[in-house]
Amino acid sequence: MVRGKTVIEKIENTTSRQVTFSKRKGGLFKKARELGVLCDAQVGVLLFSNTGRLYDYSNSNTGMKSLLERYQQVKEGQQFMSASAEAKFWQAEGERLRQQLHNLQENNRQLLGQHLSGLGLEDLSGLEKQLETSLHNIRLAKDQLMIDEIEEFNKKGNLVHQENVELHKKLNIIHQENIYLQTKLNGQPEANGVITSSSSHCSIAARDGANLVRLELSQPHHAERGEEPESPTLGL
Repeated sequence: MVRGKTVIEKIENTTSRQVTFSKRKGGLFKKARELGVLCDAQVGVLLFSNTGRLYDYSNSNTGMKSLLERYQQVKEGQQFMSASAEAKFWQAEGERLRQQLHNLQENNRQLLGQHLSGLGLEDLSGLEKQLETSLHNIRLAKDQLMIDEIEEFNKKGNLVHQENVELHKKLNIIHQENIYLQTKLNGQPEANGVITSSSSHCSIAARDGANLVRLELSQPHHAERGEEPESPTLGL
């Protein structure tokens, strides 16, 4: 069974808090004692409970007091020597960084084929291998970049192709609709007759192909005037 992770937070229950304090205190002192034995170190632990009671542990023969005095002496000595020691440290660090920069600049010149006169055969061979490794890594990076760009172009090409397919489908739908409308219009009778009449005039229009044939019939006026009827006229 997996043990749950203990949440580190204040224990509100007083009894539980006291029990936990006792257990943890004993474990802490045990670890301090083991550290002193294993590493031959002088260990001192000071612990105050929430009620103000002091608990301490020391593996020194002279007790905790000697450890505290030693701590005080070392702390004061560090404060007095801190300024000069820090200056020496940063001076040495600056010198180390200057030497590192010089080595990097020299190595860079050698990679460019400069300052090779002082190098031996082993150094030149190592420089050659370094250049070959660098060139190989550069080619790998270049190839990977080209592969990534090709994949990106292919993705864009596929998207454009899909868009073209969708547009082609829409165009086909529009074309089919136009054909349907054209067929519906052309499906009407080829000859449409329009007859208009009045008391004095009657005309018939018929469409035959591209030619328009108009028949006009005039109302016979001879009946009124007693004249002979006239033949109908055919107008083209």
